[in-house]
Amino acid sequence: MATKSKRPKSGEARPTEQGSYLDGQLLIAMPVMEDERFARSVIYICAHSSEGAMGIIVNRPAGSIDFPELLVQLDIVEKPEQIKLPDHAESMKVLRGGPVETGRGFVLHSSDFFIKDATLPIDDGISLTATVDILKAIASGSGPKRAILALGYAGWAPGQLETEIQDNGWLHCDADADLVFGNDIEEKYDRALHKLGIEPGMLSAEAGHA
Repeated sequence: MATKSKRPKSGEARPTEQGSYLDGQLLIAMPVMEDERFARSVIYICAHSSEGAMGIIVNRPAGSIDFPELLVQLDIVEKPEQIKLPDHAESMKVLRGGPVETGRGFVLHSSDFFIKDATLPIDDGISLTATVDILKAIASGSGPKRAILALGYAGWAPGQLETEIQDNGWLHCDADADLVFGNDIEEKYDRALHKLGIEPGMLSAEAGHA
């Protein structure tokens, strides 16, 4: 997983070639996005620095993968124990987080849960943990209040994301927990656009970035 760069202090400038670092923000794919892996995607940026960027797609379901069944496959719980899972574990969403390391799980979660040396605080209220310990905590009912499990992540080389934004590949906006963790996965793309005051039909290849 991409390592986190040192975060600037409050009020400190965060320059890149095309603007500020976007960790803690949402990327919204423009209609001109040619890569089908990212078409109509909404990505929560977990880390962005001069060394590149890493994010989790939050609106792409991982097919028929079921979280309770995944816990069984990972030997976190035994099959008979599935019926004992907390409600939020039963309903937890499993997403396709991106094309990189699709065999690894990355949990975006509310910041009421923290594992020393494992949890990465990203922005107010949202953190990332990529160890099996958080899955065990969720299964036992001691995990975060809100969470999504993503298989894989999206990654960008140094300067790549800035170039894609400049080329009108992405819009970006402030994230909010309800959008990141919401169950209405199919509606997240339109909801993210609405945060910018944009109707999907207004977008065109000529539209600039926010």
